[in-house]
Amino acid sequence: MRSYRAENSRKDRVLRALLSRGRPWLAAAGLAGVVGVGRLVAGPEVSPATVEVATEENGLLSSAQYIEAAVTPSDANELGVSTRWDLPNLDHPRVDYWVGRYSTDPDMREKFEGFLRRSGWYREMIARQLAERGMPQDLLFLSMIESGFQPRAYSPAAASGLWQFVSETGRRYGLAVDASVDERNHPERATAAALDYLQDLHDRFDSWYLAAAAYNTGENRIGRIMKEEFGTEKAFGEGAYYRIWDRLPRETRDYVPLMIAAARITKDPARYGFDHVAPEQPLEYEEVVTDAAMTFTQIASAAGVKVDEVQQLNPYLKNSRTPGDRRVVVRLPAGARGAFQVNWPRYISKTATRMASSDGPVSRTPTYRVRRGDSLGGIAEKNGLSVSELRRLNGLKSDRIYEGQRLRVTTG
Repeated sequence: MRSYRAENSRKDRVLRALLSRGRPWLAAAGLAGVVGVGRLVAGPEVSPATVEVATEENGLLSSAQYIEAAVTPSDANELGVSTRWDLPNLDHPRVDYWVGRYSTDPDMREKFEGFLRRSGWYREMIARQLAERGMPQDLLFLSMIESGFQPRAYSPAAASGLWQFVSETGRRYGLAVDASVDERNHPERATAAALDYLQDLHDRFDSWYLAAAAYNTGENRIGRIMKEEFGTEKAFGEGAYYRIWDRLPRETRDYVPLMIAAARITKDPARYGFDHVAPEQPLEYEEVVTDAAMTFTQIASAAGVKVDEVQQLNPYLKNSRTPGDRRVVVRLPAGARGAFQVNWPRYISKTATRMASSDGPVSRTPTYRVRRGDSLGGIAEKNGLSVSELRRLNGLKSDRIYEGQRLRVTTG
């Protein structure tokens, strides 16, 4: 839990941002740290108290009321999304093009249906974080076009997660990326990092369209083009994006049109023939603390749930196991924590007995036994390592391995 000083410093920063964006009624209401991925059921974390200032006389929303209004808007459509816009809905031929592709091309329609279904898992969490910061709710659609709401989405450019961070930017915004953990794939933490980044970009360019373009192609490129065109990085309005549109890389020229096209369809699904799509329900979970180097199979067995349920709720843990060097919090389907707490000591006891009876020194470091047909590159990829890392971990001078050989596969 954040310290009182840190929490209030953070609130002050967001309140100043609200005032600077012409939203004094929200700033007056105060803000609360009500954030979660999906719905934490009877979890150990306690949200900071909200500051209630609404009165019959002033008619202001409290912070909690404002956040809940964003999560469950009064004008929500069948997908739970507000039909109002809080980003400019600017017309452009490429917006029309992408609306047409998604609504008429069979393969693209199927892809977009997946976007809409999976949005149910994470929409509420993202809406809460956006509301807490006073940021536009329509930034939800940036995540939609980045990943289709797939927390393990991985691009050819090595970007990963709901918000498609590359490792360097993810680490810059506080996400752990190593051989055991990739927080780019942690829906809640990656969302917080992405919104920090987008807010920084908006502060630099005074435009959400330009912030989105910079998120895609890099802030320095956008800054350089803006200075060359207008003598300043600061935008005169959201239309500045289209004023520099022809100087942007091809992918970035389509980036904002894709976001707006996705928003147009999602806000009015019946118009485009998507009214039959039902979003998934938000993920509900409980949290437990597990020991180092435990597999998802062991965890699922102890909790009496399916392995793929554990995988879905913990996409940031690599190799389908907990890190080899530390205990971590693992999420389980709602209602499974009791069984886990009863059964888990038995698994720990079995593991300790097996390790004590094995030859050689006791080790908790996970290893991999080489099988016929294995290659060093294939083993490295399965375990989230580069070939050079795998060679270094095992003191190998070449890529030659042999059947039965045991290789260390974590840095812990």
